[in-house]
Formats: sequence, structure tokens, C-alpha cells
Amino acid sequence: MTRLLPLAGAALAGLVAPQAYARLAAAGRMHRVDAEGFRPADAALVLGARVWPDGRPSRALRQRVETGAALYHRGLVPRLVLTGAADNREGLDETEAMERTALALGVPAEALVRDGSGHDTRASARNARDALGLSSVIVCTQEFHVPRAMWLCRSVGLDTQGAFPPILSHPDTRFGYVREIPATWKAALEIARDAIAPHDAPR
Repeated sequence: MTRLLPLAGAALAGLVAPQAYARLAAAGRMHRVDAEGFRPADAALVLGARVWPDGRPSRALRQRVETGAALYHRGLVPRLVLTGAADNREGLDETEAMERTALALGVPAEALVRDGSGHDTRASARNARDALGLSSVIVCTQEFHVPRAMWLCRSVGLDTQGAFPPILSHPDTRFGYVREIPATWKAALEIARDAIAPHDAPR
């Protein structure tokens, strides 16, 4: 049994290695939205999340939009890129719910850009760079998601900071931290694959 402990420790270290790297790389560049330390950026990149069948944003999605709106009102970004699926698995438009929420929070329509093809974080990052021509973003999502999202944005060449709302003590939050371990492994493999065969290269 004692001989198995080092193996178990090594396996655990390998399991969390990408998440540990992502957090180390994000250190000093991710903050709670009301903190000091942010630098101005081209836009807040507000990542999509679940929308309820009646069109209301989920709590997670509303928090993300609130985070982007707070950055706008602080003068740190001139616009919000609302990126998500225009037709998600339930046939709902995440970006429409995000836009309604942002408008209700006092962000003017001319400061809002909807990206309905942001079906995952990698796509959102690429769209920000390629379709919108951004070079710097403050990515807005929950704290557990920020390190991975920042890594994916950096991997496409965006100068990236991260902003997150207050952390809630909730089962969804705990699940989010656990889910990030395999999700960050997936991101690491995708980033490595793109480094070998760049997404922009002719196929």
C-alpha cells in the first residue's frame, strides 16, 4: 500500500497539472471585478452560459454580463462583446439574453457587439481576434473558469486579463471547480494541437 502512495501522488499531480499551469499563468492578471489592478482593454469578452426556456439568463450568465457592465461603467473597456451560441442545444439565443441584460444595466446599445458563433471559449477568442480585430480583452466569467478562458485567449494572441464576479458558495460553484480539471486538460490538448497544425493554416 505504501508503495502505491507515490504513484497516486504522481497521478494526482498529472491530473491537475494543466489547471495549475493555467492559474499560475493568470496570476496577477485576473481579479474580482471590483478590484484595482485592471488595465484598459479593447473590450470585455463576456462568455455565454445557460439561458432558461423563457429567455431569462441563468444566474451564471447574468453575473458574467454584470461583470462586463461594471468594467464598462468604470471606463476600462469601450464595449462589451457578448459571445455565445445564437442557437444553443435548447434552440435559444444566449447573446440576445445577454444584450437585454446589458441594456438593463445601463450599457448603451452602441457599446454592445453580439457574437452568436461563440459556441465555446476557443471560438469566442478566435472571433474576437479575427472577426472583430481585437488585440486586448478582459474576459468575463466565473472565477473557476477564468484561468482556462485566459489561456485560450492568449493562445490566439490576445493580450488577456480576467474579471470575475463574487464567488458564491453554491453546489454549481463546487461543480465548476471540479469540471475545470478535465476541461483544462482538453484546452491544453487543443492548444498543443493548434501549435503543431495552426488553425489558420491552409487545409
